[in-house]
Amino acid sequence: MLATFLIGLREGLEAALVVGILVAYLSRLGRRDALPRLWAGVGLAVALALAIGAVFTFGAYMLTFEAQELIGGSLSLLAVGMVTWMIFWMQRAGRTLKAGLEGGVDRALRGSVWALVAVGFVSVAREGIETTLLLWSMVQSFGDAPLALAGAVLGLAAAVVLGWAIARGMLRLNLGRFFTWTGAFLIVVAAGVLAYAIHDLQEAGALPGPFGASAPIDPRTGAVFVGVAGFPLGWAFDVSGVIAPGGALAALLQATVGFMPQMTWLQVLAWTVYVAVVVPLFVRGVRANRRPSPGAAGATASAPASAPRGDARPTPTPDAATATASAPHPNGAS
Repeated sequence: MLATFLIGLREGLEAALVVGILVAYLSRLGRRDALPRLWAGVGLAVALALAIGAVFTFGAYMLTFEAQELIGGSLSLLAVGMVTWMIFWMQRAGRTLKAGLEGGVDRALRGSVWALVAVGFVSVAREGIETTLLLWSMVQSFGDAPLALAGAVLGLAAAVVLGWAIARGMLRLNLGRFFTWTGAFLIVVAAGVLAYAIHDLQEAGALPGPFGASAPIDPRTGAVFVGVAGFPLGWAFDVSGVIAPGGALAALLQATVGFMPQMTWLQVLAWTVYVAVVVPLFVRGVRANRRPSPGAAGATASAPASAPRGDARPTPTPDAATATASAPHPNGAS
């Protein structure tokens, strides 16, 4: 429940901030008459995300076990790809997100009635589809659908409330720090979803592993090898005797770090390689965003010399401009 709550909160707040930027800009232009078209696009995006979730959930019941595992593993891989791309996209485009959205609104207001509907739809649909895929993959892996879905709904509800409070100026939140920490959490979650996707694909027979004919078998016991002897197509470890697969500890570990009491070598390798590649790139992006641009540094250095002494004004710090009603966006800049 905690993992799906944090995912719902993170992804929902991204969508809420995007909608807040669009609504605030239309209000500032004096075009509140165009808000119904924007909300229509947002509503269509939400309906699409719900429809995709319903198709994935109820459509799977008509499939064989192997087909369910194959589709589940493939969709989990897609979710990992989308989440990873979104994390790095937010790092690169977060500072210009507000300007890009406002430019889209300007173009839409000069176009047809449906143009603004499309702006609202596209702005939210990306977040909605990504959230649906990730939550669906996690619900499938946890096995406790009601509790996982309850966490996601609570997270989305909290995101709506926070987004509304930020847009109204009732709450100041360091969005840059928030999205940095939740982005790091999403990387770990995505690694776990990737490991579970490998497990599904091995069960479906799409990848070799301990469920198929390629499994390394101990001739004495007839069981699949565990540990070094099972590399690379057997079990990496099996601690089911210590950590019950259906217990609370196993569920907590799987929700947070993607750990399962019994994991194959391919799962462990996929998890390790993903974390080893993505985490350094993410940290490098965080450090790059914290470094001021040369132009900004030059302007700051020259401002005191050129401005009259009596007109000097204190320069706002980054933390003071993190989240305001007029310009909320994921990197916390106005």
